[in-house]
Amino acid sequence: MSMMKLLRRGTPQPTATPDTNSHPTPGAVLEAVHLRKYFPLQQINPFGEPRAVHAVEDTSLALYEGRALALVGESGSGKTTVARLLARLYEPSAGTIFFQGAAVTKGRLYEYRADVQLVFQDPFSSLNPVHDVAYHLSRPLRLYGYARTSRQVTEQALELLNRVSLTPADQFLRKYPHELSGGQRQRVAIARALAVRPKVLLADEPVSMLDVSIRLDMLNLMLRLKDEEQLAVLFITHDIASARYFAEETLVMYAGQSVEGGPSDEVIQRPKHPYTRLLINAAPDPDRQPTTEAPPARGEIPSLITPPSGCRFHPRCPHAMPACRERFPGRTDLGGGHWTRCFLYGEGEAATPARAPSSTPAQVEAQQTP
Repeated sequence: MSMMKLLRRGTPQPTATPDTNSHPTPGAVLEAVHLRKYFPLQQINPFGEPRAVHAVEDTSLALYEGRALALVGESGSGKTTVARLLARLYEPSAGTIFFQGAAVTKGRLYEYRADVQLVFQDPFSSLNPVHDVAYHLSRPLRLYGYARTSRQVTEQALELLNRVSLTPADQFLRKYPHELSGGQRQRVAIARALAVRPKVLLADEPVSMLDVSIRLDMLNLMLRLKDEEQLAVLFITHDIASARYFAEETLVMYAGQSVEGGPSDEVIQRPKHPYTRLLINAAPDPDRQPTTEAPPARGEIPSLITPPSGCRFHPRCPHAMPACRERFPGRTDLGGGHWTRCFLYGEGEAATPARAPSSTPAQVEAQQTP
């Protein structure tokens, strides 16, 4: 037994219990309240201070039937971590996830995972290369009891392929992932997710690895499925133009913190937070007019092992003030559902201390160590 395990023996192991002050939002199919996620790092020095990656800090969002929420941000901002937390592939370090008004517990994850399906970014990695399309679609159908005979499996698999516009469907059943194009593989992945009749679809950059020429077709397919099935969709992207096209609501994340949100047209046409403006300025726009505003932010996303205090964007922000370094601003409502967390628009309500997590990195390490 290693010295590290000896030191950890007898250490209390707190659990990520739901926030008792949290309440579900009426009408929300899936909701995350004050979600946090820390990934403990392996300690080289057993006597050193435990460290962790602060991947998600105090993030809340809600998904509604027949509507899409776009989660936008740079690579490394915590978008995929949020999706995997909602899919319960990761256990939250703190916070509460509500599904149809009830807190999600470990005891009902089997049913929960049928209702909340995740479509991964890379369709080639998410499909098993040694199995054909028929196998990928038959597994969820059999596991959740939607098809019991071979005939039922084949009929429903063909129906799923038709729903995602893979036609003629019978020609795709016996094909393997390497025999399909990137767009076809992603359609199979979507069909597999739809096989268990989900209520929520978590799409993790579903078009980013596809050719530009077919991205619009894939977005239109997902829009059609959202409307036909009345799915609640979380659409993760770094392309703010895709967010405006696809989603009714947009949430902007930076370095694990949510900094702005609201109706997509409002957020993108009238951005308030300097980071949202940076994302929009980075998108190509031949009609953009010259501006006299402060120069765009420079630099890269900070380390999430030792993140900056306060608002994590302040080292790059051209408008940074002393308060930005001291604490994370509260939420300021701008009207019409539009909000931001920025001292340029006031203190906001219930400003959050820079480092006040429900569980410290040391506690999280103890929690996740067997």
